[in-house]
Amino acid sequence: MAKQRKVIITCAVTGAIHTPTMSPYLPIAAAEIRDAAVGAVEAGAAIVHLHAREPETGRPSQDVGLFREFVGDIKQRCDGVINLTTGGSPAMTVQERLQPALQLAPEVASLNMGSMNFGLYPLLGKYKEFKHAWEPEYLEATRDMVFRNTLKDIEYILASCRDNGTRFEFECYDTSHLYNLAHFLDRGLIEGPIFVQTVFGILGGIGTHPDDIAHMRRTADRLFGDQYIWSVLGAGRFQMPIASMAAAMGGNVRVGLEDSLWDGPGRLAQSNAAQVRRVRHIMEGLALPVATPDEAREMLGLKGGHNVNF
Repeated sequence: MAKQRKVIITCAVTGAIHTPTMSPYLPIAAAEIRDAAVGAVEAGAAIVHLHAREPETGRPSQDVGLFREFVGDIKQRCDGVINLTTGGSPAMTVQERLQPALQLAPEVASLNMGSMNFGLYPLLGKYKEFKHAWEPEYLEATRDMVFRNTLKDIEYILASCRDNGTRFEFECYDTSHLYNLAHFLDRGLIEGPIFVQTVFGILGGIGTHPDDIAHMRRTADRLFGDQYIWSVLGAGRFQMPIASMAAAMGGNVRVGLEDSLWDGPGRLAQSNAAQVRRVRHIMEGLALPVATPDEAREMLGLKGGHNVNF
C-alpha cells in the first residue's frame, strides 16, 4: 500500500440502503443532504460520498436534476471533495447510475467492482410499519436480486468518464472484486494512485471478522503494491470497530448514514457529523493525523474542485 501520511475520512451521507422509516435523521431532501454534507466536512471529513433521493418519498434516484439541487451549494459552502455515486441502487440500470458522474464530472465517483447478491431483506423484520409503500417492496426484492456490475458495465463507466478527469472510489465487497480491479489496472484502463474502498458486512459480500479485513488488506497489497490507497467501511454496528482495526493497520476510513444509522448500541446517530466526530476521536486516540480535503486531493491525485461541471 502507498505510504500512509494522514487518514482520509470519507462520509457517505444518505446512500440507497436505508429507507425513511428506519431513521428520522436520514437526509432526504436536497437541503438536508446539503447541510449533512457540509456538517460532515466541518466535523473532519475530507470527502463526502453522495446519493440523491426523491424528496416526497425518500426513494433513491439518479436524476441529475436532484443532484444539481445540492452539489453546487456544497461546493460553495465548504472545500470538501465531492464524490458522486455510480452505484445508485441495485434496482437501477448501469446507464441510469452513470448519469450524475458523467454529466457533473466530479473529482471522485464511486464504482462497484463486481456483480453480487446485495441482501437488504433481513431489515424487513425490524419494522412493523413503513412510511411509504415502496420501502418493504424494495427490501423484499433484494431477496431475489443480483446487483449487476459486469466487466462490460465497469469498462463502460471507466470509458465514459475517462475524458472528464474523474477518479474513482473503487468499492470492493469481496476478494474477487480486487481481482477485477487488478484486471483493469493490467489493461491500462486505470492508473494509480488507486483509491480502494473495501466493504465489510453487506449480505452477499465478505464478512466482518478481523481475518476478513486482514485478508482483503493482504490481497490488495499483493495485487497493487504501492499503487493504492486503502480505505474501509463496516456496515451497521460494525462501522466503528472495523474503522478502528483498519486505521491501526494503516488504512483510511468511511462512515456515514449510508453505511450505518447508529452512534452506539441502540442509539441512532442524529447526524452524519456525529459519526465523523466519533471516528475522528478514534483516529486522534491512535495518534493518527486526519487529512484535510486538500491533503486528500494530493494523496489521491485529484483534479481539484474548480474542474467540475457544477
